[in-house]
Amino acid sequence: MLMFMARKLPNTAKSFVSEITKSGLSIYDKVPAHLLVPNDFLEKILQKALKGKSLIGLPPRTRSRVVKESVCTALGYPVPASFIKTHPRFVGQDFDIYIQKSNNLQIWNEEVSPKRRYVLIQVLKDKIARIKILNGDEIAKLDKTGTFTIKYQATIITSKKSAELISSSDTKQLKHFVSKKADLSKVSPIDSPTRSNLLSIQSLFACLKELVGQTITDTGFDQDRNRGAVLHKLICASLNYSSFRDNGSYPDILNQLLEVKLQTSPTIDLGKALPNSTEIINGIQIDDFNIRYCDIRYVLFYGVNGKDGIKLTHCYLTTGEDFFSRFPQFQGNTVNKKIQLPLPKNLFS
Repeated sequence: MLMFMARKLPNTAKSFVSEITKSGLSIYDKVPAHLLVPNDFLEKILQKALKGKSLIGLPPRTRSRVVKESVCTALGYPVPASFIKTHPRFVGQDFDIYIQKSNNLQIWNEEVSPKRRYVLIQVLKDKIARIKILNGDEIAKLDKTGTFTIKYQATIITSKKSAELISSSDTKQLKHFVSKKADLSKVSPIDSPTRSNLLSIQSLFACLKELVGQTITDTGFDQDRNRGAVLHKLICASLNYSSFRDNGSYPDILNQLLEVKLQTSPTIDLGKALPNSTEIINGIQIDDFNIRYCDIRYVLFYGVNGKDGIKLTHCYLTTGEDFFSRFPQFQGNTVNKKIQLPLPKNLFS
C-alpha cells in the first residue's frame, strides 16, 4: 500500500519565503514539491515586494537585471553574481519574467511551454505597478489572431452509447485524494482541490451524464466561446456549486481538476499539452503532491447543431492518462519561434 508521510507544509506567502531561505537553494536548483510556490502565493509575494519600485533611467539590460535581483530577494533566494541564460530564467520555480511597458507581450526564440509560468510585470511611468502570473495554457488562450499553432489534436469517434466512462478509476496518484461524496455548495469551481471536496471520476460521471439530451441555446455573437460558457454553467449546477465562476485557467473547473470540451465536430483541439503527459502543472497541488496533466479529468460533450442551438448527444469522461486510448491523436507538430500577443486591457486590473 502506498503510504504518505505527513509534512508540515508552508501555508502562507511568508512561510514559503522563509522555507526557501532556509533551504539554501539557488534559483537554478529544482525545488522539492513542498517548496514549489503556488501561483496565488507567488503573485502576492512579488506584488508586495516589487510594487512601486522605480526603474527610472535604467537601460533595458540594467532594468532586467535589477528586476531579477528583486525577484530573487523577494522569494528568499540568494542573488547570483551573474544571471545564466537558462530556459526558463528561474529554473527552480519554473517561471520567466516579462517587464511590460505596453500591452504587447513578446516571447522570443522558444515555444510557449504549457507547464511554465509567465510572470508579467506591469510598468507605469517607470515604476512597477502590478504583477500577473499566467501559465502557458492561459497565454495560449490570449491569442485571438491565429498566430499560435495548435500543437496537439485528437478526434472523436462516436459510439452507440450516449454516455461513456472511459477510465474506470482515477490515476493511481489521484485516487488517494478522491471521495464518492462531497458538498460543493460551500466552495467555488475555481477553488483549489482538497481531499475533502474532490469527487471521484465515477461520481463526476454520475452527474455529468445527466446533461445528455439538453440543448444549449444559440448565444449569437462569438457563439463558440459563449456556448462553452453555457455548458460550463450547466456542469457547475449539476455538481451543486452555489454559483458559476470561470477565470479562464486550465483546467476549467479547478476544484474538480476537470477540463471541459464542447464538440460539434470530430476534431479535438488540445493546445500545447498532451493530456497523458506526466509533467506536473505548476501551481496545482493537493497537500504536497503536484498534479500532473495525466491526472486531469476530461469531459467531452458532443452535440449537433439545430435551430434552437446545440443538442448534447454524447458525454465522454476520461483521465488524461487514458485520453488517447479512446481518442486517436493527430500527428504533426509546428513550433513558433517568435510570438507577439496583445494583452487584454484589463489583465492587470
